[in-house]
Amino acid sequence: MPQFNYKARSTTGNVITAAIEATDQKSAMDKLKGQKLIVMEIGEAKSNPINELLKKISPFKPSVGSKELVLFSRQFSTLVTAGVPIVQGLSILVDQAETPLFKKILTTVREDIEQGISITDAMRKHPAAFSELYVSMIKAGEVGGILDTILERLSAYLESAEELKGKVMGAMVYPAVITCVAGTITLFLLVFVIPTFKGIFESFGAELPLPTAMLIGLSEFLRKYFFVLAAAIVGLVVGFNKFRATNKGQKITDTYALKLPLFGILLKKVAVAKFSRTLGTLIKSGVPILQALDTVGKTAGNKVIESAIESARNSIKEGERMAEPLRKTNVFPPMVIQMIAIGEETGNLDTMLSKIADFYDQEVDVAVKSLTSMIEPLIMVGMGVVVGAIVLAMFLPMFEMSQLASETG
Repeated sequence: MPQFNYKARSTTGNVITAAIEATDQKSAMDKLKGQKLIVMEIGEAKSNPINELLKKISPFKPSVGSKELVLFSRQFSTLVTAGVPIVQGLSILVDQAETPLFKKILTTVREDIEQGISITDAMRKHPAAFSELYVSMIKAGEVGGILDTILERLSAYLESAEELKGKVMGAMVYPAVITCVAGTITLFLLVFVIPTFKGIFESFGAELPLPTAMLIGLSEFLRKYFFVLAAAIVGLVVGFNKFRATNKGQKITDTYALKLPLFGILLKKVAVAKFSRTLGTLIKSGVPILQALDTVGKTAGNKVIESAIESARNSIKEGERMAEPLRKTNVFPPMVIQMIAIGEETGNLDTMLSKIADFYDQEVDVAVKSLTSMIEPLIMVGMGVVVGAIVLAMFLPMFEMSQLASETG
């Protein structure tokens, strides 16, 4: 959307210089008049072609952090509950926003609402801040007149999701750091230390042991083709990301991800916890079951889980209950299916889903601790083997020379 720079005077006489997004200059003028501003100057901002190109090719898309969104939801809920008008509440929250991106988004949302657009439609324009799930729940709250309650539930859901994400990330940080440190030390030894020993060994004039010769060969290869190898690794990463960006690629990688040793079970438990928590929150908030399943599928984060939910959704659309179609997918554990079936029978599906989510949150916690306790010794042993092999290969010629010298003597 085009951006217009303007200079305007407020009702208090203050001169404001800022920018506003609008379809054309007239729409920009109307928006500013709606804010009771007297426009003095306005013109379309000229875009920088280089910046636009960088935005297109950049793999990093700007987005609002989940913690900031949780804080916004909590504060917005409190303001709505206290009877503060939506526009006034958003004006207060714009000043509270920590990042320029979120401040800009909230300003645009407030301006759209002032123009008569619904809160749901205003938020839907900004997927960088408000996900499909967030917008669906806001819509349910807006239609049902319980926006404050929905915002409170959204905050609780986002906090639970952030906690679950934190557990998984916490399990990956330590192994990743240790692996990086070990890799860096190994690379340093191969590229900088071993070539020094090579000169010493050559001065002996004797034939080198096979492990030492292989290690020196690897060192020379790395020194000679280091940048080629680095470029190849970057190319593989970029190629993998391009492949994963396709539907087929994402489905293949997600399928194998769930089958990974150690990590596969953890990923499946995380997916089940997220599915149960999201679906339960949506149903409790009054979102129709088919719309809720559609939203859950799109936010699942795993194509295998998404396909299973879509299959269940189609069956429910034909008049079936949820439990049986989910059982046929062979993705969800039997206990989950049984609890969903009981929830449907008793009419307490949202409560059952919440209990499933709580149970699997604990399961994820246990799985993370088990995974960490298993990975730590494996990494330490692996690092010890690699460094030990390098040291042994370097000292083998010295041992042989020492033995030869003693025999000669």
